[in-house]
Amino acid sequence: MRKYLFSAGFALLVAATSVSFTAMTPPAFASQIKYVVNNIPITTGDIAHRAAFFKLQRKKGDAAQEMIDQTLRLAEAKRLGIRITDQQVDAAYQRFASNNKMPLAKLDAVMSQSGVTKEHFKEFIRAQMAWNQALGARYRSGEGGSVTEQDAVRRMLDKGGSKPTAMEYMLQQVIFVVPASERAATLAKRKREADAMRARFNGCNTTREFAKGLLDVTVRDLGRVLAPQLPSDWAEQIKATKVGGATPTRETERGVEFIGICSSREVSDDKAAQMVFQAEGGNDKDADELSKKYVDELRKKAKIVER
Repeated sequence: MRKYLFSAGFALLVAATSVSFTAMTPPAFASQIKYVVNNIPITTGDIAHRAAFFKLQRKKGDAAQEMIDQTLRLAEAKRLGIRITDQQVDAAYQRFASNNKMPLAKLDAVMSQSGVTKEHFKEFIRAQMAWNQALGARYRSGEGGSVTEQDAVRRMLDKGGSKPTAMEYMLQQVIFVVPASERAATLAKRKREADAMRARFNGCNTTREFAKGLLDVTVRDLGRVLAPQLPSDWAEQIKATKVGGATPTRETERGVEFIGICSSREVSDDKAAQMVFQAEGGNDKDADELSKKYVDELRKKAKIVER
């Protein structure tokens, strides 16, 4: 899936390096609602920014239809519980600038003077990241073609690679439950309680003892989890935490949570190969076909109104 995610970005790289700032005047976009997709408005300004993006990429496309598709993708990702934070988007924007050997100010200028705007490009990044996760979940569920452990190993070896290794984690999830009706009143207090317990965490064997004297605390043993299977919103924190420690606390829809790292080890087996292969989306053709099928399904179920 990664190549699918960055294919548009690569095209932008080629075009952006040859942009002439002096020859470009940012167009003025009037903004009126043009489409309403499942009660989400798409404005003429959104469409104009996407048309400018196509021009910068030197790519042909229907900007209005692309914005409809992006709206459907983001809504589907939200339905699946996928959330891409502003920090993740900003980090991706920074990486894009670095990979193109551009200071951020120059990338901002490219976006502004071409009529794309950095805000529109960042929303494009957010949509691509979210959709990539949605596709990954769909692929792993078997929609992208069931890949057995043996098939994954064979395909990797056929490409000249070796059987991959992956980190295997034993994890424990601790949730300080906050009912929605009490969130405003108690979230800060629960955050302090979770931070205090997390500071005392020194391994998974004592967690339940610590939790006994606390109200509405759930402790879950998550079992064996390979690195490619880690939830995207926790993955970096888990990888950065030592065995016997716990990730920083996070506010979630359930309340306040952290994850304890019971153990970790590097494994090289057929299961790891399967997970790595599927996390990478198999190949670009699989990703493109699955994405088209998925969006077509969303379009059929959507209510799209043109104003």
